Amino acid sequence: MGTGYKPLPIGVDDFEKLITKGYYYVDKTWLIKELLDMKGEANLFTRPRRFGKTLNLSTLRCFFERVGEEESRSHLFDGLKIMGAGDAYTSHQGRYPVIMLTLKSAKQETYALAYRCLREAVANEFVRHNEVLASLATDGKKEKFCRLRDELTDEGEYRTALAFLSECLYRHYGEKAIILIDEYDVPLENAYYAGFYDEMIAFIRSLFESALKTNPNLEFAVITGCLRISRESIFTGLNNLEIASVLDDNYSEHFGFTSSEVNELLQFYGQGARMDKVREWYDGYRFGSTEVYNPWSVLNYTKALYTNPNAFPSPYWSNTSSNTIIRDLIKRSDTAVKDEIETLIAGGTIVKPVHEDITYGDIYQSKDNLWNFLFFTGYLKQINRWMEGNSQMMEMAIPNAEVAYIYENMIRNWFREVISVRDLSVLYQAMLQGDAAVFQEELSTLLRESISYMDSREEFYHGFLLGVMGNMHEYLVKSNREAGDGRYDICVRSLDVSQAPVILELKVSDTFKGMEGSCRQALRQIYDRHYDDVLPEEGYTEVLNYGIAFFRKQCRIEVERKDLM
Repeated sequence: MGTGYKPLPIGVDDFEKLITKGYYYVDKTWLIKELLDMKGEANLFTRPRRFGKTLNLSTLRCFFERVGEEESRSHLFDGLKIMGAGDAYTSHQGRYPVIMLTLKSAKQETYALAYRCLREAVANEFVRHNEVLASLATDGKKEKFCRLRDELTDEGEYRTALAFLSECLYRHYGEKAIILIDEYDVPLENAYYAGFYDEMIAFIRSLFESALKTNPNLEFAVITGCLRISRESIFTGLNNLEIASVLDDNYSEHFGFTSSEVNELLQFYGQGARMDKVREWYDGYRFGSTEVYNPWSVLNYTKALYTNPNAFPSPYWSNTSSNTIIRDLIKRSDTAVKDEIETLIAGGTIVKPVHEDITYGDIYQSKDNLWNFLFFTGYLKQINRWMEGNSQMMEMAIPNAEVAYIYENMIRNWFREVISVRDLSVLYQAMLQGDAAVFQEELSTLLRESISYMDSREEFYHGFLLGVMGNMHEYLVKSNREAGDGRYDICVRSLDVSQAPVILELKVSDTFKGMEGSCRQALRQIYDRHYDDVLPEEGYTEVLNYGIAFFRKQCRIEVERKDLM
């Protein structure tokens, strides 16, 4: 246990608050050194959601931003890595005017609302830098500044507002501005799904081009997002843009937690013994050649462990993302895609060409684009990468247990939706009448159309069959209830005691040929453990006992009608 408890910074993405309030901090300040070393004028970092992008931008602002003597932030970095880098780096501290803009508020239903939010965000930066008015001459710039600050001008002026603000800052301070833009692709993603993508692209393109392309008042810029949007759609002609995606080694350690950082964190909170479980659930990402853990989930699980040492891991990250793309992939899947999803969930890999530059409009143009979107947003990880001719190929897998849970949950939800609108009357009638052949045929059809996960385990088929029975609203469907000398798998019965209830016992076979023996074993278990003993007491005079064996997407069903009198 550490020398004293520190609160965990869950949801805290303000660096100054994190430090002054004494939160536990995983030191990522070496990012500052690497930025200064690389000397990129416009830098785009793409990482999945909740991997520390916003906190890193806040850190950059606190380090570089010029503030009044009474507001000095130098103390915030005491003892952190960057302070040991030398004067060549620390001399940049508190030197530059900084423009910081987050675009996440533009997630709105209409372009008018989204634009209003963006306008307000830009205007707030003018309010924050109101001190520059003293340095503006009366040549119209002061009036323009006030119009932008007070939201009293048109969209045309806001399209070039960041470039204008950087000019004003240079006039006032004599130093070029640093521009930090967070979540640049949020308004684009939202606009695509909401139906005003072209309008939003046009605005964002103008905003970025004016601020980042041949801007003489720009020291450097850092932009963050999840997806690398193609130059053609938004970064047109921006030749100074340097991109660091999850494929690149540059900056690979600065987003997410490394293995040593996670181990140190767990040790501090007295949970070092849980390292293997944390690795199973939240590790598995690879940025460049660096192994990376999901920081959001690690922090949440560490907090849960501190409160309850026996806490189970949970899919914390899944609750912060829409997961829409996985649902869309499943809904659009043909037989080949279903097979690939099943391969991934079983722990296997798939190989796809890499498309780094895509637009939201391209996502659904091909299944390869969907797979790429899943990779760049954190739902798949890189195993290996190579060139085939002029194409870059990648072997991909599901990163960890947390993401596997997201896939499985989406599949369950998709199956429930499919079953809810499907006519299963033939299957139900066959089962209730003891027609094993038709029951088997109908169930086999559903199996072939489904997406299976963990189909070597009985619980998958148990859940699958319960889902199939979910529309039998006039019947009681019970699962894993005590009966006789054990617990039956599933029992279906009517309140009408003249209709024979159904007991279903399930087995998974290791081979196709072995299904026949597994059926007989299942039937014997019903009799040997007396699962039907309670039924005569409730007035039933006969029962249909089913032994059902599964092998992958195949099933075999045998039935025996038993007289209970």
